[in-house]
Parts: sequence; C-alpha cells; structure tokens
Amino acid sequence: MTTTTDKKLWGGRFAEATDGLVELYNASVPFDQRLAEQDVRGSLAHVAMLGAVGILQPDEVTAIEGGLHGILADIRAGTFEWRLDREDVHMNIEATLRDRIGPVAGKLHTARSRNDQVATDFRLFTKEAALDLAGKVRALRAVFVAEAHKHLTSNGGEPVILPGYTHLQVAQPILLSHWCLAYAEMLERDESRFRDAAARMNESPLGAAALAGTPWPLDRFQTASALGFARPTRNSLDSVGSRDFALEFLAAGSILAAHLSRLSEELILYSTFEFGFLTLPDSHTTGSSIMPQKKNPDVAELARAKSGRVFGALMGLLTVVKGTPLAYNKDLQEDKEPLFDAYDTLSITLRLFTDMLPRATWHAQATLAAAARGYSTATDLADFLARSGVPFREAHEIVGALVGLASRTGRQLWDLTDDEMRAAHPLLSADVAQAQLTVQASVAARASYGGTAPTQVRAQVDDAQRRLEVNA
Repeated sequence: MTTTTDKKLWGGRFAEATDGLVELYNASVPFDQRLAEQDVRGSLAHVAMLGAVGILQPDEVTAIEGGLHGILADIRAGTFEWRLDREDVHMNIEATLRDRIGPVAGKLHTARSRNDQVATDFRLFTKEAALDLAGKVRALRAVFVAEAHKHLTSNGGEPVILPGYTHLQVAQPILLSHWCLAYAEMLERDESRFRDAAARMNESPLGAAALAGTPWPLDRFQTASALGFARPTRNSLDSVGSRDFALEFLAAGSILAAHLSRLSEELILYSTFEFGFLTLPDSHTTGSSIMPQKKNPDVAELARAKSGRVFGALMGLLTVVKGTPLAYNKDLQEDKEPLFDAYDTLSITLRLFTDMLPRATWHAQATLAAAARGYSTATDLADFLARSGVPFREAHEIVGALVGLASRTGRQLWDLTDDEMRAAHPLLSADVAQAQLTVQASVAARASYGGTAPTQVRAQVDDAQRRLEVNA
C-alpha cells in the first residue's frame, strides 16, 4: 500500500502536515477498502442525481461517471492503488478520480459529506451481508429438513431413534428426525432475524450530509432508489450518527453463532467413541500428529470457538456506540472491522456445515441402544397409571420407586418380575411393563402437536419443506 503524501482533500484549515503516527492511527483504508464497490455505487447514484436536479451539467456528470466506472474496473481487477495517506476508501477514490479527470472531480462531493457517505456505504454492505447470510442459513435449514426426511426411513424403512437428553442425562427417546427439525426451527428464526434486520436497514442515509442536511435541492428518493433502498432516512442526525443497524446484524449473528455452537457441541459428543452415534466425514475432520488412530472434529470445534469472535464483535460495537454523542464521531470508524470479521466467520461456518452434515453417517443401532438406557421410558409407565385414574404425582412416586429397585439390582424396568410390579401397584404387571416400556411405543405415544411421534414428525417435515419453498 502506497504512503506517498499529497495535499489532503480536507486540508485547507490546517497549517502543518499531519504527524506520521497520527496518519497511521487515523487511517482506515487497510480495512474499509472492502467498501469500495459500495462507495463507487453510492457516488454514481449521487452524481446522477446531481445532474438530474440541475446542480451539475451533463458534461460534468459524464466525465465523473466515466472516471468512476474506470476506478470500479480497476478495483474489481485488483489493480487500484490504495494509499494510506488518503486515509480511507472514500478519499482514495475521490483523490484518484481527481488525478484522472481533473478538478471537475471535486464537484462529486457537492451536497454530501464523508459522514453520510460512510453511513451509506456501510449500511449498504450490511444489508447485503444480512441477506447473504439469510440465504446461507436457509441452505443449512434445507439440509436439516432433508436429513429429517431421510432418517424417517433410513433404518430399514423404520425411523432412526435417538436418546433425548435433559441435563445431558438420558431423558426420553425421540426420533433423529425430530432432532434435525429442532435445528431447522432455530435456523428458520435466525434467517428471519437477518431478513427483518435487512428490512429495517433498508433506508438510505445519502444526502443527510454532515449532520444537518444540505441547502442544495437534492432528490434523496432518487438516490435511495438507485442504490436499492426502499426510501431515504428521515432524520439527518440519526442518519450519520447511528449504527444500530450494525448492532442488529451482530445481534442476529450472535444468536446464530450460539445455535451453531450448540450444534457443534452435540456433533462433537455424538462422534466420540463413548457415544458412537455419528461418524463425521473424513473431508471435514483431521488427524493427530502423534496418535494415528485419531479423527478430530476440528470443524465443529472451531465453530464452537468462533462463536466467541461473533459475540465479541457485538460487545465491542456496543461499547463503541454507548458513549458517543450525536452525530458522527471518529469512534464510529471502529464499527467495520468487527462486523466484517463476524460476517466472514459466519459465512464460512455455514458453508462448512451445509457441506459436512449430509456426509455424516448416523449409527441407528447405537442410538437405539442408547435410547433404551437410563430408564428413558419410565414416564410412559407413570402415564399408563395416570390414564388408569391414578393421580400423576402418585404414579410418579410409584414408578420412581420401581426405578430405584431396578437401579439397585442392576436391571431395567422391563426386567422386574410380575410380583415386583404388582407389589408396587395392582394395575402393574410384567406384561404391562413389556408393552409400555419399549422405546418404539414411547416415541409413538408422543403424538401431541409438535411431538416426536412418527405421524407428527412426518407432518412436521412436510410443513418445514413447504416453508422452505416460500420465497425460495
């Protein structure tokens, strides 16, 4: 990056050059050059509007537009020269435009400020990033819905059964498809948060100028439309001084990162030797430098850790904006790097999970055996007593005593004798236990709306697929 110094575009008020260390500290071009395309698009919209309202002459508009298109071509080709002494993306582009087309370039900045310029560029980037992540979240949603459909019949035509947990203790058996749909539901909310955020930030700050608007007869509705915004922002102070659109993006990203971290934790546990539920694909795991038997779930572990980067981005920006008075302050230069990092982190994580999960192999016999352990169907026996007229709290106590007996003697509930069952309650017997305590019966019984019974899950899969197809 070139550091040759020329006269600052804002330097008329100053009698001495900027200190070199201040220049380095002040410069944002090493990271905000990422907004170059948005900046040129904003300038093209602005100059077209200046011509349309008669502020610039047609030949001036033509010259500026030609210069901007040439700069954009160089940026896309990677041949544009970025200079640190020109501070930021905006001044680099404007100064280069001046170098190429002469003094007429200075008319581009008529009726705008770097304040509304950067707010427009950053809002445009963030809106597009939000919609991009929404699309990537939807792709991962689609994977979970497809996996849910597959595992309804992948076990010799029968649904795959998985132990459900509370407190990481075996709780009740569920369908693996039900587990998949739980993540599909989380991701659907994540997608909607990004789309909602994009809709709220769909307003153009361009034309708000430094903070108070401008005396020039602008058509802010024209520039907003040209940039793909629904409308211009309504208040010039708020336009340049607020970054809640970035905070909302990072908040939605943090919730998504938390969901991906929870998923990562389960995949890591389920793929261990001790659980043995799942084999992750070789393409998304790594080995050990010393232990040849190892197959490490690095993608999931990194996703679990990288959630902290996204959370940190949100907390960092909240800390930046919490003490800034209206309107623009240089503090707000610190808004971009954390958002860029969070966006990149989430984007690659979503892509990796979308590729990895369909290649994973679930082991139905291992999950079924685990679902039968830990007295996971004890509640079904209590429900049987309750349906027979025994108050549920009494039924709970009766079955709890039977679990205690079975645990002390190293047996399952269905291994208790007929005499032991009847001693606990006259309605119970070994035959009742055999009928009520299978994991298949337990799963099938949970047919309430949203439950894990195969009939319910099949309907949920169909509904989830229909929702995916809306606005696909």
